[in-house]
Amino acid sequence: MSIIRHLKRRRFTSIAAALRQDTTVWTPAPLSSVHPAADSLFHVTIDVSDSPDILSSHSSAGQYLQLRLPDFAKPSFLAIASPPSLAAARGEFEFLVKSVPGSTAELLCGLKKGDVVELTPAMGRGFDIDRISPPEDYHTVLIFATGSGISPIRSLIESGFSADKRSDVRLYYGARNLQRMAYQDRFKDWESTGVKIVPVLSQPDNSWTGETGYVQAAFARAKKIYSPQSTGAVLCGQGQMTEEVTSILVTDGVSSEKILKNF
Repeated sequence: MSIIRHLKRRRFTSIAAALRQDTTVWTPAPLSSVHPAADSLFHVTIDVSDSPDILSSHSSAGQYLQLRLPDFAKPSFLAIASPPSLAAARGEFEFLVKSVPGSTAELLCGLKKGDVVELTPAMGRGFDIDRISPPEDYHTVLIFATGSGISPIRSLIESGFSADKRSDVRLYYGARNLQRMAYQDRFKDWESTGVKIVPVLSQPDNSWTGETGYVQAAFARAKKIYSPQSTGAVLCGQGQMTEEVTSILVTDGVSSEKILKNF
């Protein structure tokens, strides 16, 4: 009887999973552009101007969605790189996509303007900036990103979180080398809003004079947390980095409730 019950339970679980999958709402949308952002990274812009439900679903930096190609069933989760204001103003979502061999992302990066993909509405709460507000109470905000994890961080910075009203806002941004570091053309604009950019390269060439190694090590060397009670953090990227940075921050007295992630 136990085997029969087990088989029935497995069958019920499979049916329930299929039903859940069937409830996903997919909306077709054309690509506005696809072009290189860095080695193995691509800027992808999707026109969602004819999809009001998709447009209105993006309300917070750090949200993500599922994307699939009509002839390729396996979807990909992508963080939205553009701020919500871009969708409202131009009817577009922008993404920073890493081309991984054999994946939906690789196929997406090979498409061209006018090709159609399918999207879900934006998901998740994004970065809950209210937890490190008002800015006068949280003078320090430490931001950490690696690789394509800079995508939702771009959305956060360009959405605005009163960086110019805080005394210490730092972005530790890790990549293998400068050729793999996206958004370098935006660094000056980001710094003009009050965000100090700290690039960290794990395999730089001999001309590099900045921070080297991994993001968590670069931060551990610098530290400079003057008041843990007035410090918040935002993390996105490689799992080991987020775990180790979180451990460093909590050990130094930063509340885990003030360490924001988008997943």
